[in-house]
Amino acid sequence: MIKLLAGSAVPDVLRNPVLLDTNQLPRYWATVWSALANGDAAPATQSKKLRAIENLYRHVDMLYGCGALDDALGRLDEQKLAAALESWFITIRNRPDVTDADETRWQTGLAYVTSIVTWLSSSTIPNERLQHIEARLHRLSHLYRQLHVRRKRQPSSIRSLPANVAQTLYAMLDPASSDNPFPRERARWLAFISFVLMLHQGLRRGELLLLTADTIKSAFDQQHQRTRYWLNVRESPYEVAEDDPRHSRPGIKTAHSIRQLPVSETVATLVQSYVENYRGKPNHAFLLNSQKNAPLSTESLTKVFAKVSAALPTVVLRELNERTGKTSVTPHDLRHTCAVVRLNQLLQHGDSMDEALQKLRAFFGWSRESLMPVRYARAVFEDRLSSVWGDMFDEQVAMMRAIP
Repeated sequence: MIKLLAGSAVPDVLRNPVLLDTNQLPRYWATVWSALANGDAAPATQSKKLRAIENLYRHVDMLYGCGALDDALGRLDEQKLAAALESWFITIRNRPDVTDADETRWQTGLAYVTSIVTWLSSSTIPNERLQHIEARLHRLSHLYRQLHVRRKRQPSSIRSLPANVAQTLYAMLDPASSDNPFPRERARWLAFISFVLMLHQGLRRGELLLLTADTIKSAFDQQHQRTRYWLNVRESPYEVAEDDPRHSRPGIKTAHSIRQLPVSETVATLVQSYVENYRGKPNHAFLLNSQKNAPLSTESLTKVFAKVSAALPTVVLRELNERTGKTSVTPHDLRHTCAVVRLNQLLQHGDSMDEALQKLRAFFGWSRESLMPVRYARAVFEDRLSSVWGDMFDEQVAMMRAIP
């Protein structure tokens, strides 16, 4: 099972999910791996990988007894490791309904075993045996990496929301709109601010839920004689992780996700209006606040967009399905849309594709080596969003005039 270590007695570096065996003791090498190779990831990402590794541990426990995988790793018993991996692969592959999640589980478990063996073989054994282990590891790695539980068919590009869908969402989520699916004014503003920040700033769901009430910063730009606004994507400086009451605690995905984003005056004004008039006065610092004055949870945000999707007109849902294959709008669709629009803007402003993609990496919190921006390039040339938003994506003042 997976348990999240917390409490004032636990150092910050160890406040991560931990994999336990049937005796409620930490799996030794999984704990080491979490600290060294998985420690910078968000708790949700760590837990996702540990669930796959836990499946491998349980399989080996059934074959050889509790703790057998850690023993085999510690002794560098390549024969037992090879037999365990092969048996685990066959078990996954023989499931009646194999999914992409099964492929991810297999690849995660294989990478875990490979990384532990690589660490140990390069630091703890004599040179003669090291050469033998490295040769064996290379052969096993080459052999098993050819095995796929289910080959993923990646889409040629990531689709942003069709222009008509985006326009409908803007009109419907306007807090003054009669088509708004939320009866209470406070809930309307919560949904609208969430929508605006994810669409305009390209925030991940977890990043949005970590923003604090004073997230918008400002300073006067002497050179351009205007006020500049920005927000910082980071862990809350006011809240301690273990005090967060949410079951699925949001977190920063990677170190590259910590960044500073420019914010338009319009978005800054809307956020300030929400804080002053509709957020309430909860006893926490997070920006988004539920009806019960608790920090908005991941599950609640998902439900908000499920309700929004259900309220979309039939003709709009049909276009969404025909153009993207989707039947609902999710928070991450807004991040996709933001990426496509911003890449289109950069190219239209004269940036080369390489320069534009590098700027996109900085804005959206991807590493310099990430291939994610490349997946948006084709969508820029396919999508009709540019004809709707043009270069004024951050200044949608006309659509917000009716908002008090």
